[in-house]
Amino acid sequence: MLKIIVVAIDSNENKNEKINQALKTLQITADTKIILCHVFNPQFEDNDPNFNKPYTSQDAVYLLMEQQLQNYQQDFSCSIESEILTGDTAEELIRIATISQADLIILATRGLKGVKRIIEGSVSSQVCADAPCSVLVVK
Repeated sequence: MLKIIVVAIDSNENKNEKINQALKTLQITADTKIILCHVFNPQFEDNDPNFNKPYTSQDAVYLLMEQQLQNYQQDFSCSIESEILTGDTAEELIRIATISQADLIILATRGLKGVKRIIEGSVSSQVCADAPCSVLVVK
């Protein structure tokens, strides 16, 4: 049984919907705690003008988190928390999973390929390699 699930969300509603579908396939009980995480990564936000569009401001991300929190509370009868972090996305997800003693991390891929993946790195690959728990990556 999964007791603590860390869920990485961002402003891409398509990714968040796929994560929500993945959550619905899991055995979530009233004892399960879901931790919704959004990580502001200044490296990407400074270098990519399209990163996190249309939610580029922190205020908009708080609104997104609130909406996601309400959606998850309607879908699941368990404890749901939210965390907004700043830093390297993979490192912060691993850190919050370690601190909370998570059983599972769920995240979506950015779909990077080729040279761009080599230069920017793959968050999902790093999380899979370094996470203290199981990782579910949705595409």
